[in-house]
Amino acid sequence: QVQLVESGGGLVQAGGSLRLSCAASGFPFSVYGMGWFRQAPGKESEFVAAITWTGGFTSYADSVKGRFTISRDNAKNTVNLQMNSLKPEDTAVYYCVRHKKQFGSIRSSADFGSWGQGTQVTVSS
Repeated sequence: QVQLVESGGGLVQAGGSLRLSCAASGFPFSVYGMGWFRQAPGKESEFVAAITWTGGFTSYADSVKGRFTISRDNAKNTVNLQMNSLKPEDTAVYYCVRHKKQFGSIRSSADFGSWGQGTQVTVSS
């Protein structure tokens, strides 16, 4: 079974940094694109970032460009999200997600399916 376990969330002051990690198992990690979504209270889930199966291309929501960096280590079956210059609006539960298809394009957020349980990120002002 697909298993995605997020970690690294916590409380941080505005302007600070946080690094999220996702440990993946139950599928051939290196042939799936991966990504991060987030959901704040009262809001719909929001695409944050994605990375291709090779790690050669990345995509970011406009709201996080220049501040967040997604990366992956296929040898360790992990995907990370480095978050810098955090803002209170970044407060949300962050979810690790897997693309629905092997070798799939990361152009559309709708192409992501399996989600992890999420990790809470709270940014105080």
